[in-house]
Amino acid sequence: MWPLDRRYKAATFEAGRGAIWSWGLRTYVMGIVNATHDSFSGDGVADEIDKAVTLAKGFEACGVDIIDVGGASSRPGADPTPVSVEKSRVVRVIEAINAEVGLPISIDTTWAEVAEAALDVGASVVNDISGFQLDPDLSSLVADRGAGAVVMHNQRGLDHHDVIDDITSGFITSLSICDSAGVDSSKLILDPGFGFGWSVSQNLEILRRLPELAHLEFPLLIGTSKKSSIGTVLGSKVEERLFGTAATVTHAICAGIDVVRIHDGSEMQDVVTMSDAIVRQRNSIG
Repeated sequence: MWPLDRRYKAATFEAGRGAIWSWGLRTYVMGIVNATHDSFSGDGVADEIDKAVTLAKGFEACGVDIIDVGGASSRPGADPTPVSVEKSRVVRVIEAINAEVGLPISIDTTWAEVAEAALDVGASVVNDISGFQLDPDLSSLVADRGAGAVVMHNQRGLDHHDVIDDITSGFITSLSICDSAGVDSSKLILDPGFGFGWSVSQNLEILRRLPELAHLEFPLLIGTSKKSSIGTVLGSKVEERLFGTAATVTHAICAGIDVVRIHDGSEMQDVVTMSDAIVRQRNSIG
């Protein structure tokens, strides 16, 4: 079990729009808005701006902490999305959400051009599944704009040795890039990349061994929601993975994770609230 007095390099994180997250006190929740046609989860809002805003309002109403908007599918085998198309999708969605919802917004992209456009219309955090290892301009943009960032380790195409060693090696490379670009380390969250280049057994091993990442002293985010490993274990379709997701989220919180990225707002908020009451002794009962 992860010690509750876990050390962090920074005590707080500026998520945007005046939201200051205090690490170690509770688990924060990131709600997903997929501005795509081909999301693996089947909930992509594509060009339906009103639907995106309704989804974001639902997240806000149930207590989610940040909205994550992406305009390109990252599922295995997905056709590449032109940068111009990705940018057009996310800008319209972020503008609309920002006008009607008070939550901070993160932009899920690997491209500096997309991130810059998103930051210009209200996003405050960049969520990069390449860990700043794809577009050399993205880390400099984050530094220049003073944005927060989620830095993920992506195992796709890499040789596997040991899940924690592989993840740690990826983080070291990404953090070196951030340091060279002048990114403020207090604005970083690390994501071990559940579902990105791992087998089912390796994904489960990542969950089991999350406490081994404590030495990094950075806050950690994980996104297990509805992913295929859950479907394989349960033999379930995407729309049938709610309880499987709940199990992984609960375990991750018990293992000390700081942020969970989810599709199902009210249900996962209950999971987080109950888990925090147990693990962090956080509740409103007194």
